[in-house]
Amino acid sequence: MSSERLEELARRIDDRTARIGVIGLGYVGLPLALEFAKAGFEVVGFDVDVRKVRDIGRGVSYIGDVSTEDLQAMVNAGRLQATEDFDKLHGVQIVNICVPTPLTRTKDPDISFMARAVEQIKERLHPGTLVILGSTTYPGTTDELFVPELEQTGLKIGRDFALAFAPERIDPANQAFQVRNVPKVVGGATPLCTELACRVYDTIFDQTVPVSSTRAAEMVKLLENTFRAINIGLANEVALMCERLDLDVWEVIEAAATKPYGFMKFLPGPGLGGHCIPVDPSYLSWKLKSLNFSARFIELATEINSGMPEHVADRIAELLNEDRLAVNGSRILILGVAYKKDVGDMRESPAIDVIGTLARRGAEIAYHDPYVDECEIDGVLYKNSDLTDEAIAAADIAVILTDHTSVDYARLAEKGRRIFDSRNATQGLTDHREKITKL
Repeated sequence: MSSERLEELARRIDDRTARIGVIGLGYVGLPLALEFAKAGFEVVGFDVDVRKVRDIGRGVSYIGDVSTEDLQAMVNAGRLQATEDFDKLHGVQIVNICVPTPLTRTKDPDISFMARAVEQIKERLHPGTLVILGSTTYPGTTDELFVPELEQTGLKIGRDFALAFAPERIDPANQAFQVRNVPKVVGGATPLCTELACRVYDTIFDQTVPVSSTRAAEMVKLLENTFRAINIGLANEVALMCERLDLDVWEVIEAAATKPYGFMKFLPGPGLGGHCIPVDPSYLSWKLKSLNFSARFIELATEINSGMPEHVADRIAELLNEDRLAVNGSRILILGVAYKKDVGDMRESPAIDVIGTLARRGAEIAYHDPYVDECEIDGVLYKNSDLTDEAIAAADIAVILTDHTSVDYARLAEKGRRIFDSRNATQGLTDHREKITKL
């Protein structure tokens, strides 16, 4: 190693005396901070949300994948604390950035959260620091934003401090693959930066995967989720085809999935949601437009996936029409508003667009979601309803948008008048199949 300070950092990583900072304590940052604390490091979490800081101080988890018991143990042991005071960055040697990177209304990357994080670090950067960006972004962000900003301090990358990109791969509510057993991709601004970042992640991940550069690591993340978005787009288009051909798309996909090679199962649905899959392809497409390259697969998949909420609303209108009812004035019960089952995350949830479209057409909307107490859509506040027999029977149609495992779909089919199932949650309920229409 060329730098005495960075050599000292390597030693402090090995003996767990390096203090680790995590900026952004959401679905990505809090699990990461907890794993570092469990590995024996002293961890300081930074967030501008006072409620998160307060909850962590009390040892109370607000993330489904982080148990309050585990969090409290690390807080009580003095290995994990949270703060709004970014001056405490002076006392950490490793900084992980896990802030949101959403899209603007025009589908352009919003890097404002990252830019603010860079500013906070820049004001307090000291020799012997390792900075690691984990937030999803377009290829070139680390080189184009972080390098020039941080080197304005007069410190030199690879000599005075280290910089790397290591994309998050969190899948909320996935019990099989959690932080530790998902390989960690790492790309540094220099080989030394890669070595140091791998060294720290080796303490909490079963496997680290070094790549040649920060740009390569940034592209890896976008490829992973663009692959999913495009294949989900194909599954959604096949669902539209099967509707025209009067075929059950779920039967077709399940049968195709029995092939032991050359096929990977992706499922259709009411649209894309979450913090990665709807967003990442747009980051890649946006970057390529600046290079005069049209990402045609991405744009086509985005068009299909973005059109699914409207298609679901149209199908609901058709089913109501079969019962001689208009959308205007009909009572529609929505099952699930989170973007995926068994989580409470509504970011980019297709339910937002489905509910908004139906409400604009005059429907009376109620929803049930065991993970979401309330949500605001187009300025209207909706509150979670109990899924009683009376509520089910009162609805002109029940619409399954998120297939939470705790919902009794057999009871829904028994008590409901009509059901539209966009997730195949009612699979096997043959006793009431005359009431059920699937995507």
